[in-house]
Amino acid sequence: MSSEKRPLRILMVLEAAYPAEQGGGAEAQVRTLSRALRARGQRVTVLCMRREWGPQERVSTVDRVPVCRLAYPRIPLLAGPFCWLALLFFLYSRRGRYDVWHVHIAHRLAAVCALVAPWWRARVLTKVSGWWELEKGTLAPDARPVNRVAGLLLRRTAKWQAISRRIGSTLVARGIPESRIAYLPNAVDTERFAGMRRVPDAPPRFIFIGRLEAEKGHSTLLGAFSDINAAHPLATLLLVGTGSMEDQLKAEAERLGVARNVTFAGHRDDIETLLAEANIGLLCSRIEGLSNAMLECMASGLPMVASRISGNEDFVRHGENGWLFDYGDRAQLAQCLATAASLAPQQRIAMGEAALETVRRQSGLDQVLGKLMHLYRGEAHELATAAVSERSA
Repeated sequence: MSSEKRPLRILMVLEAAYPAEQGGGAEAQVRTLSRALRARGQRVTVLCMRREWGPQERVSTVDRVPVCRLAYPRIPLLAGPFCWLALLFFLYSRRGRYDVWHVHIAHRLAAVCALVAPWWRARVLTKVSGWWELEKGTLAPDARPVNRVAGLLLRRTAKWQAISRRIGSTLVARGIPESRIAYLPNAVDTERFAGMRRVPDAPPRFIFIGRLEAEKGHSTLLGAFSDINAAHPLATLLLVGTGSMEDQLKAEAERLGVARNVTFAGHRDDIETLLAEANIGLLCSRIEGLSNAMLECMASGLPMVASRISGNEDFVRHGENGWLFDYGDRAQLAQCLATAASLAPQQRIAMGEAALETVRRQSGLDQVLGKLMHLYRGEAHELATAAVSERSA
């Protein structure tokens, strides 16, 4: 059987505990892709590190996909090198067993993969999964010495996956050839939200899904929400997630006089139910790669109010399927919230349908998997320059 016909053997490398108990963008995307690829007849294995906060089994299955977890001594200052050696031994002992290594975070494990791939004739696809890698991690201009070395090794990567156009253009600015970059956003399974029904004339119900941390912009959001409260007293805000700022944000809602309109839901596993009860999505972050939460909101038929940052600007069309504002600009955000809250029900529904169509066209599971298979087989020449091109209309 030719390599074009037989199932591909795919190793997904993840520098995190897997599966994650409370979300995590890279972890969620690995789960979405591995489950879908297996359902389509491909052979997938997930490789991750054994972390103290995650599952401890050396080998298990998640969604019927094998998961291998590498153990290593957690000795201060030596844990990192031991971790890298464990990965090297795994890859060496299984050289030739996989057609492609798909590395989901461009960090130190990705550097190890990039280093040894040419020796063992492995095809590697390295994904830049978030803006953090470019700002604080191995690809940062002022990276720490260890990360700087890892960044140099990463440049041996044959093919890069940029999940946003801004990430793609930044990689080019950092010296990565355009021909080695493929623009391929995160995938979302729109079928999860099929048949969702909402009360059309319900008052504005905003929803924000994400960790309660400073970079997510909750403080600005609460301020902007309080600014529209007098004009839209029936509007509500649901914050889904946990984090270090929870108590501070609750106190802020009380101080602003909007506590009775704001609900802190904590971590929830019934996201589909919560999205069905909402009618406007929110993402006010300072930094993202491409938010899975935003994609899920749009896939469920919600127009989005989003900060003008990496990923968001690829999907949210101002006035068409949502509204964009400059991160941290309370007045701009309040104007977007007021505009969204003032929409007639049919306008809101129409914008939600446009949001769904945008996600289905750009990030639908079948579309992403089709392009991913080309990348896995080394055929994706047509994707190479898309990372830095202008966004299509």
